[in-house]
Amino acid sequence: MNLTMREAKAASGSAPVMKRPFIRVTEVWVPSEDGPLTLKDGLYGPLDDFERVARETRFAKGEGLPGMAWETGVPIVLKDLVGSYFKRGAAAELAGLTCAVAVPVFQGDTLNAVLVMFCGDDAEHVGAIELWHAPPRDPEMALVDGYFGTADVFEWTARHVNFVKGSGLPGQTWERGFPVVFANLASPRFLRWEKAAKVGITRGFSLPIHSPQPGVYVLAFLSALATPIARRVEVWVAENGRLKLADGFCEQAGLLGAAPLDLAFGEGAIGMAATSGVPQVTADLSAEPAAIASAARFAQLDTLVALPVFGAGGLVAVAVWYL
Repeated sequence: MNLTMREAKAASGSAPVMKRPFIRVTEVWVPSEDGPLTLKDGLYGPLDDFERVARETRFAKGEGLPGMAWETGVPIVLKDLVGSYFKRGAAAELAGLTCAVAVPVFQGDTLNAVLVMFCGDDAEHVGAIELWHAPPRDPEMALVDGYFGTADVFEWTARHVNFVKGSGLPGQTWERGFPVVFANLASPRFLRWEKAAKVGITRGFSLPIHSPQPGVYVLAFLSALATPIARRVEVWVAENGRLKLADGFCEQAGLLGAAPLDLAFGEGAIGMAATSGVPQVTADLSAEPAAIASAARFAQLDTLVALPVFGAGGLVAVAVWYL
């Protein structure tokens, strides 16, 4: 993983081809001093009108999608942004957004933030965002809900399969309590690999979700080559007082390239996510630590999302994806 830029270029052979990611919009909502959630930051691309509406909106506990994630304490997959409790349905419809996933970030029993990701539907998108849950003392984990784009057959399979601890992508995340990356899903380790191959799903990564609710929750992202969930994925872990790159993959360049071995807490968006416990987003990768900025420039990456991942004992990792 610790390759020079020259090695990365030699291995990839040519400039990377831009791929449209599955996730269109990302927002970070945080509790305000007077209670309701307010928008801390977001990545909206060209959707200026949707951003304007977001910045004028606040959510009380239980109100709208971020407020519901706060109240329930678990991730929510919402596939109806117009006829549901989603408050910005008209703006989402105008922006071409059809699905949203809200992820509450709890540190202990305290809500630090709610990360909301929006996807857009079209005939070419294949991939999935899945929420899995194992109740207390239950030996198996089952699908709660998910968004699958056009992968209808793969969705049917997901809804009819359970995972024991250590089995498949959700089960391995359950067993380890740590983010898991499958850079190649054509492997017996991924129990649904045959169905995934048929619809073009090639990679996956999953996160344990710390929740005040009982049981274990896992959020899984499954990515197709032509329409990846993200263009690059990284997992950073705390080790000896610093953050170290542990795993990941890059759709754009084929390699992780020149990402540094470690970062200080508080350094760049990744370090700030670890220090603050609040997700960080940035559309200015040139301001990141030099090696990250260099690798991002080569792979033609534009934006970064850094999500702190907590367990019962505190920070477990920082999951990072580039859009």
